[in-house]
Amino acid sequence: MTDSPPTTGSAYRVLARKYRPQTFAELIGQDAMVQTLGNAIRRGRLAHAFLMTGVRGVGKTSTARLIAKALNCIGPDGQGGPTIDPCGQCEPCLAIAEGRHIDVIEMDAASHTGVDDVREIIEAVRYSAVSARYKVYIIDEVHMLSKNAFNALLKTLEEPPAHVKFLFATTEVNKVPVTVLSRCQRFDLRRISAEKLAAHFAHVVREEGVEAEAEALSLIAQAAEGSARDGLSILDQAIAHAETEGAGDGARVTAAQVREMLGLSDRGAIRRLFGLLLAGDASGALALMREQHDLGVEPLSILRGLLETVHGVTLLKAGGKGDDPAQSVEEREALADWASQLGFAPLHRLWQLLLKGHEEVARAAMPTQAADMALLRVIHAASLPDPSELARLLEGGAPAASAPNAASSPAAAPSSAPTATLPASFEALVKLLWDRNKGLIADEIEHFVRPIRYAPPELDFEPARPMAQDQIDHIRVAIDEVTRGRWQLRLAQGEAEPTLSERREQAERQAKEDILSHPVMQAALAAFPDAELLPADDEAKWSESA
Repeated sequence: MTDSPPTTGSAYRVLARKYRPQTFAELIGQDAMVQTLGNAIRRGRLAHAFLMTGVRGVGKTSTARLIAKALNCIGPDGQGGPTIDPCGQCEPCLAIAEGRHIDVIEMDAASHTGVDDVREIIEAVRYSAVSARYKVYIIDEVHMLSKNAFNALLKTLEEPPAHVKFLFATTEVNKVPVTVLSRCQRFDLRRISAEKLAAHFAHVVREEGVEAEAEALSLIAQAAEGSARDGLSILDQAIAHAETEGAGDGARVTAAQVREMLGLSDRGAIRRLFGLLLAGDASGALALMREQHDLGVEPLSILRGLLETVHGVTLLKAGGKGDDPAQSVEEREALADWASQLGFAPLHRLWQLLLKGHEEVARAAMPTQAADMALLRVIHAASLPDPSELARLLEGGAPAASAPNAASSPAAAPSSAPTATLPASFEALVKLLWDRNKGLIADEIEHFVRPIRYAPPELDFEPARPMAQDQIDHIRVAIDEVTRGRWQLRLAQGEAEPTLSERREQAERQAKEDILSHPVMQAALAAFPDAELLPADDEAKWSESA
């Protein structure tokens, strides 16, 4: 025998409809638009056409209905005018809220796309409103209108009668012709932040008499991706899920239930998996992946969670606050600990490896296996040297320990490693770079490095032009490779020598001056005033002069 479903006097209204905003004050996350509309109404500067655009569920159609209310509200005493705070009690407000006002016409452009549908609007706008102050046309998903329909609407849209207002809503504003956009006052409704959505959902569950964990509401807010309607639909499902678990009237929405319902990975499991990746524990990581798979967690969700972890650690490393309300105290402590241990280079490398794995899992025929292989690639990349260390190995030097999941630290060089070669002079160092096929680095040093103190393996210098730190590091790595040493390059202030190229140019100028000042050359120039002194190796100019 089964229990009969409870009977009520009216059909159940889903939360997304029940908590649709009825005033601008209830419209969350769109403060800038509300302020603009309020100022326009108070100053009597009302446009004849409005276009609301944004992602699904941020309140486009609701905003259009609120504007219709604001324009037609007459107040409880019947004497009011347009207001940004419609009373919600007068007949126009009630009729518009219930969708039965004869002068507020809603049309779904997705099912009325043709020119004939628009022609009906064009014919009707000539007639005054029956009972309202303004006749309002709300066209939802306006981008679905055909090209001919848009063209038919243009003239009326540009010069409508004073008693007509057009309100358009669309999720794909790029499909609306520019000629239509130029005739509308456009409002871009923003995605609603997860914090505001979570606070809104907390209000809803209180009104519904349901308990919910703060973390559960945060998870729903994040899954909603900025859409209030999507979030309320998920919350509706979560409440039903809690009741089916036997909670009865005292339903309680928990974070564990939400994760199970949405197939989300446990944040704690993601942290454990991230720790196993950093430790290089392949068997432990694969076992945890199988455990999450058995719980119904999608492999793509796990990779996304790992990417979010790397992102969070990197933000903390860069000086971010890390005040995500969905994070527990344990999670914040773990991220802060990793941020203090990992450098930017390994974090960026981790991000690239996981991002590649995420892309592979997203298009793989076998997502679970692809996720396993992606994690193994991250783990085994820990034993690979970075490019600079690889070059050192090819040169026969000793590698330093390097991994994408740990800060690089020098390894002890074996006793059989070649000894360092430290050139005696700055000029000898540059020559060594040329000899070891490091011509680009050598040329850069010749033109832009003015040495102040050369004491191998240290070089203090003044740049001939501004140099970024990564450029200096690039030069240092090249010098380390050719000398098999550990150099320190520092920007300093002091009496700097000219660059090698500046010295060469100065020597050439001095040699030219010495030649031109010789009596024989003076006599030759007097006999041939147009003569020019050219370097002996300048074949091009010699050919031209010949």
